[in-house]
Amino acid sequence: MDLWGVLLVLTVLVTGLAGGVFAAFSTFVVAGLRRLDPGDAAEAMAAINEDAVRPPFMTLFGAAVVVPVAAAVVGLVAGHDGAWLVVASAVVVVVGMLGVTAGGNVPLNNALMAHRDAAGWVAFDRPWSRLNHVRTVACAGSCALAAVALAVA
Repeated sequence: MDLWGVLLVLTVLVTGLAGGVFAAFSTFVVAGLRRLDPGDAAEAMAAINEDAVRPPFMTLFGAAVVVPVAAAVVGLVAGHDGAWLVVASAVVVVVGMLGVTAGGNVPLNNALMAHRDAAGWVAFDRPWSRLNHVRTVACAGSCALAAVALAVA
């Protein structure tokens, strides 16, 4: 397998894994937190956010951006079939995961860190969850585009 093939497989892998993390939050983590007292939910989510910025997740998060972009560049430069699908995959994950995270989820996380109480949770929960759904769908879409590119490569 050449570099293009490796990058395609890695793109499918890292965008799928990142989407799985976000899907877990969208489907049961936040739902579980909602069963807690709002002040306790704020404290729990703040603790989760503190752990999220450690190397295991941040490596995956970074790879889910860097690998598709690298695959897109290699695909375009070498003129591979499916390169435009990988360009689309990269754009979707950069805008829908990185952009939404930086522009929406991180500011909400920071606000929650400053207000770890019931009011902080109420202001955080629904907007953060909606943005997380966007990240989930973006990662799934990016993964699907890369998988189609892999199939035509």
